[in-house]
Amino acid sequence: MALLEVDGLDAGYGEDLQILNNVDMRVEDGEYVTIVGPNGAGKSTVMKSVFGLTTYMGGTVTFDGGEIQGDAPEDIIHLGLGYVPQNDNVFPTLSVQENLEMGAYILDEVPEDALAEVFDRFPILDERRDQKAGTMSGGQQQMLAMGRALMLDPDLLMLDEPSAGLAPDLVAEMFDKVDEINESGTAILMVEQNAKEALRRCDRGYVLVQGGNRFMDTGDALLADDEVRQEFLGG
Repeated sequence: MALLEVDGLDAGYGEDLQILNNVDMRVEDGEYVTIVGPNGAGKSTVMKSVFGLTTYMGGTVTFDGGEIQGDAPEDIIHLGLGYVPQNDNVFPTLSVQENLEMGAYILDEVPEDALAEVFDRFPILDERRDQKAGTMSGGQQQMLAMGRALMLDPDLLMLDEPSAGLAPDLVAEMFDKVDEINESGTAILMVEQNAKEALRRCDRGYVLVQGGNRFMDTGDALLADDEVRQEFLGG
């Protein structure tokens, strides 16, 4: 059984706005999976639905062998699933270290080894541990958000558009950090606007269109597919 298995998922917002239609998806233990597709395809909604942030309408979501569809985020996070949204993903008035400590709020005390590991993985956060998060650059805030999610050592880390809004010279660095996290044993499920680079680095990819599955294959196979290239990767 996959670490994360999504079968026939229907979900949306409120009672009447259905976004996802019969979506199937899986992430194996330690795997790196990317979701790409046009704007409005429902990519971010998949992640939000897995994490309990949308209206569940049907299907199943299984994580580590147990069904979690319809569960609240505060329950899901205890299972070993971390989520970094695209926007508003840091506490701007808190310091870097305080943000990281908030990532371990469900524990009785802050795990110092996890904090040290985050600082080791993101040296810029160590240098600026007393700086208010809201005064940092977009790339630094994104690293902080990822570091906070790693404080609980999740089995699966979901990242929503981690390169969005970053300066071009920081995009490669962000992807490298995601690679490192995956290579350390954490499975990755990522939505990414930079589709070519994301597919080049991942194990498998899904192309979503109008809230449903369109293509699924290895990252390399999707990059080599003429239809995928022409319709979704700019040729």
